[in-house]
Amino acid sequence: MTYLNAETAIIGGSVFLLLLFSAFFSGSETALTAASRARLHRMEQEGVKGARRVNQLIADRESLLGAILLGNNLVNIMASALATALFVKLFGSAGIVIATISMTLLVLIFAEVAPKTYAISNPDRAAIFVSGPIKLIKMLFAPFVMTVEVIIKGMFKLFGVKAEGPVLSAHDELRGAVDLLTKQGEVIKDDRDMLGGVLDLRDLSVEEIMVHRKNITLVDADQSSGKVISQVLDSQYTRLPLYKGEQDNITGILHVRDLLGALHRVGGDYEQIDIDDLARKPWFTPETTTVPEQLNAFRSRREHFALVVDEYGSLMGLVTLEDIIEEIVGEIEDEYDTPVVGLRRVKSGVVVTGDVSIRDMNRAMDWQLPDEEAVTVAGLIIHGAQAIPEPGQIFSLYGFRFEVLERKRNQITKVKVRKIGS
Repeated sequence: MTYLNAETAIIGGSVFLLLLFSAFFSGSETALTAASRARLHRMEQEGVKGARRVNQLIADRESLLGAILLGNNLVNIMASALATALFVKLFGSAGIVIATISMTLLVLIFAEVAPKTYAISNPDRAAIFVSGPIKLIKMLFAPFVMTVEVIIKGMFKLFGVKAEGPVLSAHDELRGAVDLLTKQGEVIKDDRDMLGGVLDLRDLSVEEIMVHRKNITLVDADQSSGKVISQVLDSQYTRLPLYKGEQDNITGILHVRDLLGALHRVGGDYEQIDIDDLARKPWFTPETTTVPEQLNAFRSRREHFALVVDEYGSLMGLVTLEDIIEEIVGEIEDEYDTPVVGLRRVKSGVVVTGDVSIRDMNRAMDWQLPDEEAVTVAGLIIHGAQAIPEPGQIFSLYGFRFEVLERKRNQITKVKVRKIGS
């Protein structure tokens, strides 16, 4: 009887110890996967002890998780086997059922839910705490983990399954984090739009943010100096493209500051002004240039005004540094800007002019209309309808209802948009 009591105590103590190891592995898995890489990187820079070790561990997530899962399964199976043997000795064949129920409850509560709950509440602190033992365990289990990985990849290959790497890029992870924090109320919509604008820059070309040529004020340089000066001073812009003959033949850019300086030097006698001498050399950029490339070009050339041309050299529009900044912070208006009423909310949706960009409408309405195939609302309708619609026509596209209200020649000038089901 004494021998049986001693054996029971040893087995019970072993099961308890194995459950502690199981709790350790479960909590470690949650802590190391939930820990913020950004915060840990900052902590490493600040010299926090253990942060560097955690960063080294999570840099190789596949091997890390393999070692933790191997250890966790090992101790769980050993604990279950010992508990089953103990209960069978104590209760006979009924001990199998008792052991199954008991171990399920013990593992679930004390080795899974409790440690994972704590780890998810304090991921960074827990990750640093467990990083030392986990690093040692990872080194000890490395040969077994590598063998398991080879076996798994062989099985995938046998069944024609491709084992891909991480699906989400760093940009996607950041975007997901921003969206999640916005839904939780920790980030306001304006901040989300700004952060999203920064992340979207790499996917944009200057064609998508430029001022279209139909909205550019072009000045005919063949006119008399007086007419050119009058047109420039009547304009709200400080830089105006000059052309000769055809409007695609841009010969220079006239800066108002240069013009005013010249007028001052000649005492206001505009007849003495030679417009060609004042014009600066135009800078042309292809429509396919990405926004980050254009931003870097603005910085390197110390300019913030470029004309956008297509592959044939035809003028498409112009892009400025302000256009790029507005993609991040939203519309910037100064005292000379004329507010454009391009978007008006109505009870069932929004009424917009056709030249409103899809990105601007998505920002204003918090929608997710696609902007891969078109830049403006009118372009999106034409792309979806595969035709230039007439006023009164209604289209259901991408989960939205588009009603064409006005059309001028071949341009859709006003549209009513509402989300289907809202």
